[in-house]
Amino acid sequence: MPPTSSEPGFRDRIAASFARQAMMSTLGARLLLVEDGIVEIELPFRPELAQQHGFLHAGAIASVLDSACGYAAYTRMPVDTTVLSIEFKLNLLAPAVGERLIARARVIRAGRTITVTQADGFMRTAEVERHVATLIGTMMCVRDSGLAG
Repeated sequence: MPPTSSEPGFRDRIAASFARQAMMSTLGARLLLVEDGIVEIELPFRPELAQQHGFLHAGAIASVLDSACGYAAYTRMPVDTTVLSIEFKLNLLAPAVGERLIARARVIRAGRTITVTQADGFMRTAEVERHVATLIGTMMCVRDSGLAG
């Protein structure tokens, strides 16, 4: 039977871990939603995160979608563990133009050690939301490593 996020306070555990992520803080990302197997992260567009054509940089997109996938997987992992990405594939579907990136991640299949996830990235303006990227990620549950948390 796959793990579930049935432990009390799993949202607090995810939020505390996210708050310790210097990369997400540096980018200006924030956690929007944490549910069982589902996480959403928002990244406001800033010119310093753009590539040479003014689009949100693929590296920023990959980082946020990867983190969303990792935390979606982490909702299904035991309290005394942590999560590490071990592989992902990113498809960039359209130029990332807009006011903010919304990364919506979900668990596709959770196992005891390996969890497969998917995140879709949407650039949002006041009027429209455009699908700009999809990431499929493989996450590993790490036990007894001193990394937990």
